[in-house]
Amino acid sequence: METRRPHPHPILAGLAACLLIPLSLDATPANAKTHEVAMTAVETDVVIDGSGEKYAAWTFNGTMPGPVIRVTEGDTIKFTLTNPATNKYPHAMDFHAAEIDFLKNYRAINAGETLTYSFVAKKPGVFFYHCGAPPMIQHVARGMFGAVIVDPKNAKAWPKADREYVLVQSELYKNPDDVQAMFDRKFEHVIFNGGVFKYHPFVTGGGKLDAKPGERVRIFFVNAGPNEFSAFHPIGEIWDSVYESGNPANKLSGVQTYVVGPGGAAVFDVVVESAGAYPLVTHSLTGALRGGIAVLVASPDAGSQPLMPMVPWKVLVPQTEITPVPVP
Repeated sequence: METRRPHPHPILAGLAACLLIPLSLDATPANAKTHEVAMTAVETDVVIDGSGEKYAAWTFNGTMPGPVIRVTEGDTIKFTLTNPATNKYPHAMDFHAAEIDFLKNYRAINAGETLTYSFVAKKPGVFFYHCGAPPMIQHVARGMFGAVIVDPKNAKAWPKADREYVLVQSELYKNPDDVQAMFDRKFEHVIFNGGVFKYHPFVTGGGKLDAKPGERVRIFFVNAGPNEFSAFHPIGEIWDSVYESGNPANKLSGVQTYVVGPGGAAVFDVVVESAGAYPLVTHSLTGALRGGIAVLVASPDAGSQPLMPMVPWKVLVPQTEITPVPVP
């Protein structure tokens, strides 16, 4: 007589099968990447307005701001800073996206030296990076700053953007060697991405930020300072969402103006319903009317643009005058 074995209960069978499969307590490291990021401290002149005027800047990789670094939450950044022997000053790098010992990693290196360190980008957001060599206020004011985007590992943590831009606000001091003026807040201009009215098409030599009506435009915004707060506001629109430090968990909705302090950052989403011009400004008007205006132009035929358009700013036909900006 054939002996039949009872069929195991399907749930118990499934559980038993699972117990035979090794389980990882954290799957993130398996998916994480390591990014080799190298920057060179470059002491050079950069164009700061539509007339082609140049400024004796200190930069990362020769541009003001420096290049945008973009990784995903959980990724590792292996960073190398080179200070060429041809430079005159010490330089350093401070990443606000990192959680590491600053004495060891953010120290200034002299001309002719190189420094390498690594960190894990543990939190999503948009973060400031800058030179930390003394006097830090001068190194930041002269252009040694930029942005790091750490995308959330869960892409569904926020709505998908149709278009993205990075704007870094800073102050421009007329004499780059006058450190006391920097301490006294005696700046000449407030600028976005290293240029006076760089994205203002109504000013001689200016460009614009493009979008199509109905698109979700995401602005990764960093305030490099070194001193002034930004009251970021879209004229003719309302921020659909604001994310403090660019973290999807820090969401505000329907915001007219949001304050970002020096060394801070936020992500701003706006959905422009109809064609037209929408200036994005710091509503600290002494800053806006001295350069802190970027015009978002919505048009059905809008083309694509990079994260930081016009960086570096290459003025093909320098103008003899700058048209005064119209008061909003």
